[in-house]
Amino acid sequence: MRYRNLGRWGVKISSVGLGSWLTYGSSVEEDAARACIVRAYERGVTFFDTANVYARGRAEEVVGRAIRDFRRDSIVLATKVYFPMGDGPNDRGLSRKHVREQIDASLRRLGVDYVDLYQCHRYDVTTPLEETAQAMDDLVRAGKILYWGVSEWNADQIAAAVNLARARGWAEPVSNQPQYSALWRRVEPRVFPTCRQYGLGNVVWSPLAMGILSGKYTDASNPPAGSRAAGRAKDMMEDYFTQPVLDAVQRLRPLAERAHCTLAQLALAWCLREDVVSSVIVGATRPEQVDDNVAAADLDVDPEIFRAMDEILAPVAPFDPSTSS
Repeated sequence: MRYRNLGRWGVKISSVGLGSWLTYGSSVEEDAARACIVRAYERGVTFFDTANVYARGRAEEVVGRAIRDFRRDSIVLATKVYFPMGDGPNDRGLSRKHVREQIDASLRRLGVDYVDLYQCHRYDVTTPLEETAQAMDDLVRAGKILYWGVSEWNADQIAAAVNLARARGWAEPVSNQPQYSALWRRVEPRVFPTCRQYGLGNVVWSPLAMGILSGKYTDASNPPAGSRAAGRAKDMMEDYFTQPVLDAVQRLRPLAERAHCTLAQLALAWCLREDVVSSVIVGATRPEQVDDNVAAADLDVDPEIFRAMDEILAPVAPFDPSTSS
């Protein structure tokens, strides 16, 4: 395993991290989830990412029980806040009230005294940025979180948060968690340069494009039974779950062979080619998937292979620079 600084900050995280979206606490039994988390830890993964909203708290509970036997100082634990956790008017968003209540709930579910990275899961247009940024600073000063970050914020929102925090002497956001893969590159024109300018590290989600870049899908009209494309994630994949995309992914196989790796490993290494990417967050339902994904951290791929990969995928990728944030 290789480790990278989280942006310009001193904390180092594993370049491959393990997430729990759509898996732990919902579609994956707890014993299987624990097996994956333990295997990841044994293979050098130190970055574990979850969110309060994943399975309405159950993912945090599963992760918390799985990491109980790990040395707390040996991992970087991340969770998030923003999405509704109840039916009340204050059970959502990034108000000081919701943030303070949810960090305490997350700490209880995770069974820890603090989280290393607390992320604003989306930008809250109904709450002043000052309120959210100061609430995060309060949590840092209280020792409940060590760092805070954002997820799916656009370039202007990120810049505004950093500049505000610097002006007020508050803890500034250290990370961004955007969707990013060889098939989803909307953060490249503006978000990545902004993160580079202000020193934020990116911990990217869906680096395998919901599994498409693993090469397991070949027929857009007939996805394998039990797969994400055949289940509840189908709607989230509609932008790139098309036959031209699937055919293009299959044409990447000779490139993976040249790089002496699997398609999934090549796709993860492609994301890690960016110095502004600190970690790629993968999901796993079996320990064998953990082994395959973690191996990508040790790859040294010829940049020519990445360029050939771009030439194959660019014509079919659902990416329009004019819509970048």
